[in-house]
Amino acid sequence: MKIIGLTGGIATGKSTVAKMLTNRGYEVIDADEIVHKLQAKKSPLLKEISKAFGSTVLNENGSLNREKLGQMIFNDEKKRSLLDSIVHPAVRAEFERKIQLVQSDILFLDVPLLFESGFDDLADVTLVINASVEVQLERLMLRNGLSHQEARARIDAQMPMSQKVKLADFVIDNDGDLAELEVCVEKFLGEIKLK
Repeated sequence: MKIIGLTGGIATGKSTVAKMLTNRGYEVIDADEIVHKLQAKKSPLLKEISKAFGSTVLNENGSLNREKLGQMIFNDEKKRSLLDSIVHPAVRAEFERKIQLVQSDILFLDVPLLFESGFDDLADVTLVINASVEVQLERLMLRNGLSHQEARARIDAQMPMSQKVKLADFVIDNDGDLAELEVCVEKFLGEIKLK
């Protein structure tokens, strides 16, 4: 089985590519889905997060208040590192468990923080979906209703795309429309099958 680590930056189109791959019948394990499942109400991971950050990160019904937690860690590197140290080992264990169950020839791991979390070592090759900062800003402001300054802050909080591109085995540039992206995904799949 060939394992491909799929990543990108905020508003570069990674999730769109993951959907395209799923629609073509490829198996995609989504890190965000795993995180949401592991952080469900009354889960051991949520209890650990609540213990580390206080009960203010919980909603009244006991579920995680993602917005509140996001605000706490967004501009605080120490708190973000603390959260990562709690979440990443649990997510990695679940990834490893799920990989063992896959029967496909090709498997995609959809991981926003593929390089930052060190999860790239689970993959045989890595694919980065790239977009220019201008396009990221435009998409983010439109999609999330953010101001230019808010969108820029979110982009700047991530590993620079230039760094991700340097670390990648394959790169799809996604400054165009969906039709162009479909063509790039097909080209990539052709290249992967040949190797």
